[in-house]
Amino acid sequence: MKWNWQQPDWPDFRWNSEALAVHEARFLQQSGIMIGVVKHLGDEDRTSVVLDVMTDEAMKTSQIEGELLNRDSVQSSLRREFGLETEARRIPPAERGIAEMMMALFRDFAAPLTEEVLGDWHRLVLSGRSDIDVVGRYREHEDAMQVVSGALHKPTVHFEAPPSREMAAEMARFLEWFAATGPGGATPLPGLTRSGLAHLYFVTIHPFEDGNGRIGRAIAEKALSQAIGQPSLIALSQTIQRRRSAYYDALEAANKSNEISDWLAYWAETVLDAQTHSLALIDFLLEKTRFHDRYRGKLNPRQEKVIARMFREGLDGFKGGLSAANYITIADTSRATATRDLQELVALGAMGQTGTLKATRYHLILDAVAGTNPPVNQA
Repeated sequence: MKWNWQQPDWPDFRWNSEALAVHEARFLQQSGIMIGVVKHLGDEDRTSVVLDVMTDEAMKTSQIEGELLNRDSVQSSLRREFGLETEARRIPPAERGIAEMMMALFRDFAAPLTEEVLGDWHRLVLSGRSDIDVVGRYREHEDAMQVVSGALHKPTVHFEAPPSREMAAEMARFLEWFAATGPGGATPLPGLTRSGLAHLYFVTIHPFEDGNGRIGRAIAEKALSQAIGQPSLIALSQTIQRRRSAYYDALEAANKSNEISDWLAYWAETVLDAQTHSLALIDFLLEKTRFHDRYRGKLNPRQEKVIARMFREGLDGFKGGLSAANYITIADTSRATATRDLQELVALGAMGQTGTLKATRYHLILDAVAGTNPPVNQA
């Protein structure tokens, strides 16, 4: 089999631009809505939204690669990057590194993409790692760079990247292409198209020993931000993580040909879904602020702890609803106290109740999602 980079037309990708036109128009429309929503937020709400979206993206882009990070540490590191007050917490290297990369992406979205930028991102993504020989530079090993699965004695090769000796030339050509296709470049491309192409092009080259997926998604987000002239605040990695297998299937299929209409259609739909999710997430985060304002001073420490835990689950929430047993575990309290606390929350209007006896479940009542069934945040 010849991979896409081994074919004579590499890297002259081809695609059906007419089929993407409606997606490009929708992307710009939804971007305008998001810009308007965020613009009209107060400073405190805007900062809260930006922090939560960036925290979620940092967590999910790492989770896609199988790395589970501590959310509180990631957000604490981001707060420090924004110059905000934060608790005295020791931030592990992995959480600090991904937070710093997300901040660099947010702050410098309009800056050119260079070899130095990629090297910095690679060092940040691999913070705390000691098992990688070459950090901050393109890979140098002689062995083939392959994506494989299955048994060691009979692996399935999903993709093989160009050899290490070709990295300097391949990446120089990629960076030249990225500059030329951006806004104001010699051959500009629409935002969705350029973002999807950039991600596929970069991960096909696979220039680093590790971290290519996270850096590839950052490049894609940079392209989206440049298309709209400001940080996109889009839940891209969160959307990819929810359908991770489809993401890898689409990448694998696109590695076999340089006609990539199917890949760009997949990518456009993924980005648009991420935008829709981001808009819902912003509504959710604003309602979280309103919820705390409504019940400030009315809840005991146990109730505050459980509600904070429910909000931490984000827009999707826990599945099945909060049970009394959940409350007992989270609050570390007795059944009698849990029952009393829950009844008080229902009486206050902070929680709704469904079911009876052992099937009784509780959910937060959020004005922004009133009327949805089932409620959007459950635990």
